[in-house]
Amino acid sequence: MSILQIPYREGRDGFWGEQTSTLNWCEEDYNITYYCAELVNTLTNLMFMWLGVKGLRNVLEFKHSPIFILAYVGYLVVGLGSMAFHATLKYEMQLADELPMIYTVFIMCYATFSYKRSPRTQLLIASIMVGLGIFITVYYLYAKNPVFHQVAFALITATTIFRGFYVMEYQLRPQLRERNPTACSRIMREMWTLALVSIITFVGGFFIWNMDNIFCRHLTTAKNQLQLPWSIVLEGHGWWHILTGLGAYEMILWRIWLVRCLSGEEEKFMLDWRPWRSIPQVVPRTHKGATKSS
Repeated sequence: MSILQIPYREGRDGFWGEQTSTLNWCEEDYNITYYCAELVNTLTNLMFMWLGVKGLRNVLEFKHSPIFILAYVGYLVVGLGSMAFHATLKYEMQLADELPMIYTVFIMCYATFSYKRSPRTQLLIASIMVGLGIFITVYYLYAKNPVFHQVAFALITATTIFRGFYVMEYQLRPQLRERNPTACSRIMREMWTLALVSIITFVGGFFIWNMDNIFCRHLTTAKNQLQLPWSIVLEGHGWWHILTGLGAYEMILWRIWLVRCLSGEEEKFMLDWRPWRSIPQVVPRTHKGATKSS
């Protein structure tokens, strides 16, 4: 068994030099490799790369609303920024991780509030979003307070989600009852399931992230006893990346499916998904790659 237990390196110096970021995580710096400050936290962002490319291909292939191209590009930028941040622990790379999170959720917020509005109203909503984005950016650069960033991100995300719930129940459900009563219950059940699974996945990642912060000292002791590669499973911030990457992807898909149904296209498209067992996608009903028929 000792052959399968690789000890961490003792040195704490690294290729990228002194940490300048305002945050550091429980994974010990340069413990696995000299060239990457937090290797596990860096590599777990590959979840964003995989799902971001998958989402972009889905939008382009099936001609979903162009706003979701921007959403998935933002999603990819968040993943790339997070990889750069955890690899270097430099303040500039921290900003490349955190600020795109704000901008990407603003894109989704715009998609939620501007749907089927007049051009003038859409422009007003876009102006408000841009203004808020600039304010958050400038204040965060001045204050350098991670709590402010986290609270701002949480508030924008919650606003977007609750607006989506309102649209589902007070706009989509009445439309489906009138237009497609036989499919109404099934479609609404699918949509609520996708929304709740995405939220549970996201909140689960947030919970593990906080447990990683609170019990870091005990986890570090356990990791040094387990040694590599087994200790990797105790890197809680890495699990945050995996779970929030999946949860955010599912939230974007939820909005895509909602837009298709609001547009009266529920008979042309379907939510191809097995909850907890597959990655969701919104595809034409004639798509050969679908794993489920609705």
